[in-house]
Amino acid sequence: MTLTIGVDVGGTKVAAGVVDVAGEVRARVRRDTPADDVAKTRDVIVEVVSELAAEHEVSAVGIGAAGWIDAARSTVLFAPNIAWRNEPLRDYVSAAVGLPVIVENDANVAAWGEFRYGAGRDADNSMVLFTIGTGVGGGIVLGGELLRGAHGIAAELGHMLSVPDGHLCGCGRLGCIEQYASGNALVRFARAGARQEPTRAGILLELAGGDVEAVTGPMVTAAARSGDPVSCAAFAQIGRWLGIGLADMAQILDPEVLVVGGGVVEAGELLMGPTRRAFTEALAARATIPVAEIRPAEMGNTAGLIGAADLARRR
Repeated sequence: MTLTIGVDVGGTKVAAGVVDVAGEVRARVRRDTPADDVAKTRDVIVEVVSELAAEHEVSAVGIGAAGWIDAARSTVLFAPNIAWRNEPLRDYVSAAVGLPVIVENDANVAAWGEFRYGAGRDADNSMVLFTIGTGVGGGIVLGGELLRGAHGIAAELGHMLSVPDGHLCGCGRLGCIEQYASGNALVRFARAGARQEPTRAGILLELAGGDVEAVTGPMVTAAARSGDPVSCAAFAQIGRWLGIGLADMAQILDPEVLVVGGGVVEAGELLMGPTRRAFTEALAARATIPVAEIRPAEMGNTAGLIGAADLARRR
């Protein structure tokens, strides 16, 4: 049975695992690493791959990294949370471990993992993944293949325009969906609501010790689960914008499945309920035409590792 290694590179950690053709993780390791130390991060990747390859007969390595990856799947052009700029990661790791290596965007590998083994595994052809975390990421599968674009940086779904002249986004544009449907947006909406109507945010403010600026995403989720009106309204707001974004994808791509992943989706129906309602309202004119089903992601934080390993096997 062909085994490959998947590596998930984040801002503070490197997680790696040996994955079989059924998408099962046979072994895994994890290391902490400083995001501002390029050489250390690069060498930790080599370390974990070498450790796993010494114990298992593997044929290739797939690396998922947050950032823009070139069309050849070899160089990290830019990474927002790691100090990589035009980093030839594929060739460095391949030379060090003696194995074929591919490098892919982290949201792309998560999308591929969900398409092959998770919420989209029954789809024959197409799936779109929105990842809702601190920001908003995405991945698109069309024709059974990842959509990478001419320059390798397709599917930056978080930077679709939602609100003209809206909130400034980290990408430099105004009004990106990331500013309205992310974990950061959830906290911003909740804090604003608590300032305006503190009597309706009693549960949330109690969790935050009475300090609006101390409100965090987990607090908003906990308060919403206890019925806090302001926290529920914050989820309704990000769900509305997410539902509209998903409707745009349905209109443009007509995928078989739309999947919502990332940390915020752990809130369940607090997010998915308003998302589905906004999606249905946005596509009211398509009531008699088949449309993609919205599903929560199934694989959690293993999707990227497994997706990267499977892409390496296919490559």
